[in-house]
Amino acid sequence: MTAAPLASKICLVAGASRGLGRGIARALGQAGATVICSGRSSEAGPRTDQRLETFEDTAREVEAAGGKGQPYRCDHTNEREVDQLVAWCLRRFGRLDCVVDAVWGGNEGYDGERYPDGSAFGTPFWRRPVARLGESFESGVYAQLLLARAVAPALAQMRQGLIVTVSFDTAGGYLGDVFYDLGKTAMNRLSFAMAQELKPFGVTALGLSPGHVLTERVRDAGLAEQATETPLYAGRAVVALAADPDVMRHAGQMLHVADLARLYGFTDADGRQPERFILQS
Repeated sequence: MTAAPLASKICLVAGASRGLGRGIARALGQAGATVICSGRSSEAGPRTDQRLETFEDTAREVEAAGGKGQPYRCDHTNEREVDQLVAWCLRRFGRLDCVVDAVWGGNEGYDGERYPDGSAFGTPFWRRPVARLGESFESGVYAQLLLARAVAPALAQMRQGLIVTVSFDTAGGYLGDVFYDLGKTAMNRLSFAMAQELKPFGVTALGLSPGHVLTERVRDAGLAEQATETPLYAGRAVVALAADPDVMRHAGQMLHVADLARLYGFTDADGRQPERFILQS
């Protein structure tokens, strides 16, 4: 792989203000890509959960890493805003080569112990307000569908392109919380379904499953010691996939970052290759 394997690529990272989205955008920048960094948390405000991170910061990190960063404010649960984002990308750059959906708001308001409604992660479903399910679906599978639906016509017309949805592999097991499990399972199934319909047009859709990632929220919740990897690990997985001329062989699959590290030979920021994260039941 060359030093800047994605120097000619136009990439969109949705949900790039922090966490996995920021790590993926940074890795794409290191690979020389032009990266549109979209999200809700802006320097101009407002910001999700009053956090400090913004998508403008991420765009600057892309530039510092060697790529070209372009910030764009978008609420990815708003159909009109998503359509406007994609239309702007196509007007500005003429195409999109790689679209990464890292949007997930299912943990908003979670302080490491409780959600705003007073429940904890894993509280039995009959003790949970059902509204939490709507929030998980809106910021998960619904946002995923809005973005894919907006970009698919252009990718299908080009007869190429990659759509990566960041999720978590259920592998037939239970993720420990009814709303988290339902949200991620629906996202994974949508990635599989989209792949079936996009394959005839030369477009690859797939899911990406990281481990326990050291995001800003994980750090601030005092859970850093439990993390297995940094957001850059998933980012380097996306770079490898975007640079692979035979990426279509992965269409419809839920791919583990750890498996891709061994397949493509990349490492995390510290040079290690963390193993698959196994969720304890």
